[in-house]
Amino acid sequence: MQNLSSKLAAAADLPATALADHPAWLRLKTTVEELRPLQAEDGSIDLNAVQRSTVDPLLDTVLGAIQELAPHFPHDADYLEAVQADLRKWAEAGYREPDFLDSLLAFQPAADRVDGLPHLVVFPMYTQNGNPDRNLEAVLLNVVWPDWLAELERTRFDNPMFVPITFADFTAGYDTNSAVLFPETVAVRQAPERFTWGGIFCDREAARFRAVSTSAVQLLGLDIPEDAAALIDDQERAQQTFVLWDLVHDRTHSHGDLPFDPFMIKQRSPFWMYGLEELRCDLTAFKEAVRLEAEGYQQGRDVQYAILFDRLFRFPVTGGRVRNYDGMGGQLLFAYLHQNDALRWRDNRLTIDWDRVAEVTNALCTEIEQLYRAGIDRPKTAHWIAAYQLVSRYLTPHPASTWAKGAEALPLDGSEGRALNKALCDAVHPDEFPLSMFYEALSKKLRGVIAATAGITGAGIQEVAA
Repeated sequence: MQNLSSKLAAAADLPATALADHPAWLRLKTTVEELRPLQAEDGSIDLNAVQRSTVDPLLDTVLGAIQELAPHFPHDADYLEAVQADLRKWAEAGYREPDFLDSLLAFQPAADRVDGLPHLVVFPMYTQNGNPDRNLEAVLLNVVWPDWLAELERTRFDNPMFVPITFADFTAGYDTNSAVLFPETVAVRQAPERFTWGGIFCDREAARFRAVSTSAVQLLGLDIPEDAAALIDDQERAQQTFVLWDLVHDRTHSHGDLPFDPFMIKQRSPFWMYGLEELRCDLTAFKEAVRLEAEGYQQGRDVQYAILFDRLFRFPVTGGRVRNYDGMGGQLLFAYLHQNDALRWRDNRLTIDWDRVAEVTNALCTEIEQLYRAGIDRPKTAHWIAAYQLVSRYLTPHPASTWAKGAEALPLDGSEGRALNKALCDAVHPDEFPLSMFYEALSKKLRGVIAATAGITGAGIQEVAA
C-alpha cells in the first residue's frame, strides 16, 4: 500500500494548475455556477421557488465531478468523502441551510505542508472582501512551502496553522478581492472548538502589490532601488516575499504584550484598535525582516519593500471611507515617515530616504508596542483613548469628531460594559481620520488600477498593467 509520504510526493508532481483544464473540474465549476444563483444568503435553496427536479441533477453532477477528481488528491481522501456526504445530507434535508462541519473537520491542509501540493476545496462559504453570502464555492489551489520558509517556521516563526497557497482556478466568490481561505467562513451547525488552519493566497497578494506599486511609483516619480524594481517585476519573487510577510504577521496576533486583541476577542472596538493591531503585526514583520536581511536573507529586504509599498500606496486608497482600519494604518505609516523626514513630497515628486526608512519605521513599531505594554495596566476605555491619542498625534481627525474633543465629550456616564462599548463606538465618526490632500489626489489616480485587481492572479497581472 502506498504510504502517505509517497502519496504527497506524487500529488505534488501534478499541481492543481495541471487540473484546471480537466473535464471533471470544468464540469464542477460550471455546475457550481448554476447552483449559486439558486441559493439564499444563508446558503439554503427554497424548494417552494425552485423545483427539486432542477436542483437534484446539478448536485448529482457536482458529486460525480468530485468523485472523478478525487484520485488526484489522495492526501485529501477523507475530506473528499466527507464533503460528498455533506452534500448528500444537504439534499436529503431539503436544501435547508447547509451544514458542512463534518467535512470542514476532515479538511486539514496544515497537517501536510508540501511545496506544490494541490487541493480541491468545495464548501458553502462566504469569501472575505468578496461575496458575503454562503454560496457553494469550488477552488483548485496549490500549497507554497519552500524549504527556506519551512526552516524559518520550524526554528523562529512557529505557526503550525499557516498555509500559504496559490490559485489554479475558482468559482465566482473568488473572482473578487478575497485573498484568504478561512475555515470560519464555512457554513456549519456550530463552530469547531478550535480552528487548525488558515490559507492565504500569496499569488493574489503579490499580483495586486505589483500592479498598484508599478502605477504608484510611476505616478509619484519615485526613484526606487534596483532590487525593489526587480521585486515588483517578478511574480514568483513577490509571492515568496508575501509568504514570509504573512507567516510573521499571522503569528504576531498571538505574540507580544496583548492588553486587548480585537481580532481574538469577539468584542466590538473603535476601528483604530483594529488598525493599530494590523499595523503592529505588519511592523513586527518589518522589524523581523530587517534582522533577516542582516543575516543574508534576500527575502528580508524584499519584505521591507513590500510592506512599505503596500501600506503606503494601496491600503490608504482601497475600500470605502467608513471606519476603514487598514486605510487608517497606511495613512499613519505615511504620516509618521513624513513627519520624521524619512519621506518627502516636493515638486510633485515623492522621495524616500532609503538609508533612514527602516530606522523610522521601526520607531513607529516601538511606539505601538509601548502603547500595548502600557495598556496592560489600563482600563479598556482608557486604553482606547490612549490609542486614539497616539493616532491623532500624526493624523488629523475629522472636524466633526466627538473623540477629538477629549474624554469630556465622550458618553462615559450612565453606562458600563457592552452598553458603554457600544456608546463609545457609536460616537466614532464614520470617517474619523479623513484622507490627506496627498491621498485624495492619489486615490483618484489609482482608482482604476485598484478596481482592476479584483479577481487578479499572477497570470492576470499583465492585463492590469496594460
